[in-house]
Amino acid sequence: MGFSALQVILVFIVTFIVAIDQFDFLESLYQPIVTGAVIGAILGDLQTGLVVGGTYQLMTIGNMPVGGAQPPNAVIGGIMATVFAISAGVDVETAVGLAVPFALMGQYMVTLLFTAMSPMMSVADKMAENADTKGIVRLNYIAMAILGVLFGIVCVAGLYGGKALGLRLDDLSEKYGWVMNGLKAAGGMMRFVGFAILLRIMLSNEFWGIYFAGFAIATIVGYIPKLSGSALILIAFIGIAIALGDFQTRVAIKAASGNASSNTQGGEEDGI
Repeated sequence: MGFSALQVILVFIVTFIVAIDQFDFLESLYQPIVTGAVIGAILGDLQTGLVVGGTYQLMTIGNMPVGGAQPPNAVIGGIMATVFAISAGVDVETAVGLAVPFALMGQYMVTLLFTAMSPMMSVADKMAENADTKGIVRLNYIAMAILGVLFGIVCVAGLYGGKALGLRLDDLSEKYGWVMNGLKAAGGMMRFVGFAILLRIMLSNEFWGIYFAGFAIATIVGYIPKLSGSALILIAFIGIAIALGDFQTRVAIKAASGNASSNTQGGEEDGI
């Protein structure tokens, strides 16, 4: 199936926008259930786009970046799964499988961009000291533009290369595995750095028990095959239950102490 120049341009523009949206804007446009429908409409098959986008959304619903560690990229994966399903006429499962190498490539690109932009933080600090707001804004725009262009190029290449390019990426990953392994190791280390930063800022002594309990539950649930896919959602529900229980307990204690205080102090109505 061939694509017109207008379709290619629109796919590039949509990819550019949602690539940035993954970290800025609304942070919801990049979800596969949205991009699948939009790309499907551009390529002339909205129904397939909705089905593929919804399927890919279910596959990635438990994935989230932690610190600097990035899961397989949902932006490129969702778009390319839709492209494969429409252009090659394959079923949803096959399209999702063919999109995985592209999703991994998106993961590597984000990690590389984050690594390349790390030295710019000192530059931004100097700009902040000099009250150079325009420079800081320009630096952010450059980083976002680079990310959008990289993602757009990959998806446009996928439009032209299709299935053959997906298989080629698999071959490159095997041939130059040392590069991919290095990026994977860097991402793995950054995961723990991200957790350490979050804990340093947010964790107080009273929450250590909840932290260790959550870690234990995540480990146990993650090793149960039937629950591993929805592990984060299950743990989130447990966390919500604990938070609600703690909130209600604190409110009840505060109300009880308030009533006790009012009973002992009295007031004007009872003449005391």
